[in-house]
Amino acid sequence: MAFFDKYREKAENELLVEVRMAKELGYYPYFKELCSEQGPVVDICGREVIMLGSNNYLGMTTNPKVKAAAKKAIDEFGVGSTGSRLLNGTMELHVELEKRLANFFGTEEAVIFSTGMQANLGTLSCFLDKDDWVISDEQNHASIIDGIRLGRITSDRKKIYKHNDMDDLKRCLKEIPKGEHALIVTDGVFSMHGDIAPLNVITELAEQYGAGVYVDDAHAVGVMGSNGRGTAHHFGVQDKVDIIMGTFSKSFASIGGYVAGSESICQWIKHRARSLIFSASAPPASVATVIAILDIVEKDDSIRKKLWSNTKRLREGYLDAGFDIGSSETPIIPIIVGNDMLTFQFFKNLFEETPRSVYTNPVRVPAVPQGGQLLRTSCQASFEYEVLDEAVEIITKHGKELAIIS
Repeated sequence: MAFFDKYREKAENELLVEVRMAKELGYYPYFKELCSEQGPVVDICGREVIMLGSNNYLGMTTNPKVKAAAKKAIDEFGVGSTGSRLLNGTMELHVELEKRLANFFGTEEAVIFSTGMQANLGTLSCFLDKDDWVISDEQNHASIIDGIRLGRITSDRKKIYKHNDMDDLKRCLKEIPKGEHALIVTDGVFSMHGDIAPLNVITELAEQYGAGVYVDDAHAVGVMGSNGRGTAHHFGVQDKVDIIMGTFSKSFASIGGYVAGSESICQWIKHRARSLIFSASAPPASVATVIAILDIVEKDDSIRKKLWSNTKRLREGYLDAGFDIGSSETPIIPIIVGNDMLTFQFFKNLFEETPRSVYTNPVRVPAVPQGGQLLRTSCQASFEYEVLDEAVEIITKHGKELAIIS
């Protein structure tokens, strides 16, 4: 049997059957084609859709100054780097952005990657050795899980603590032999439920037990802390977090990832992280986009405040309607549904509403626990209240029709 025959057989008998059936019934929610720029209202397949499924928290994808900076970078530096950071792919824009990020977070240095996924894969794998321990929140992002897998750390030295359960984290730390090295890894803001890691307690426990702290702040930067500096700044413990990791694909409206920390940490990453060394560097327009957004958010906190005002409006709309939004504390606001078919039906009904529909993200196992299936919605600073109220009205209408709320 040829190598790929077994996968073709599995795809035909399992995956493709499910995908084709979902498409025929109109339940398939993935790979929708946008025919417009990312904004509060988008064009999908000729349909006008209120976009509650985007991570464009600050609404910067359409900012005229940001777009102008990206165009200028193309004119000056071209469209691509054609090489890795280590060799010919480091442009002055990359160095400028790394300095700006280090200054923004208050660290000695920063390193930028081509994607956020690569930042976690490369950084975690190059630090976790066979003699180390890692302690990870059970709801951490897939890129964290895979980054840990790629390290040389053995399976018996990986500990998973219950989500945001500080007693369970303490239990894990107590079980590590004295004198051995341990790293606590957590999301800052969790991407499905919108809750926040208690970094004030995590850093206190890390100090008590001599562990390092690594925070994936992908969904927090631009949102939490002074001028959007993230979860560590939100709790005032930035000097107690060893590594802040994040992505440019959310509040920074671009593509890429980064790690901020001490000089020694960042230099180790630059010379050991395989996903950095063996990938072409981020293109000039993407880097210039981030620099332009930093120019805005460092000087003006009004956009972030508008995001929180919109978030409050959307959250209150859901709660007034009777929806279960779990433990959300951020612009990520889930609507807990509880089973697969009802979740996909809810998505379908919202997406097919006329004259204007609502786009959400249906989430199922394993991204959430069984019984916790949900529609993930997220807010943007660029929404007007009227559009948010319209979205809540549509969601409430279909929530009642499906008996998700009464």
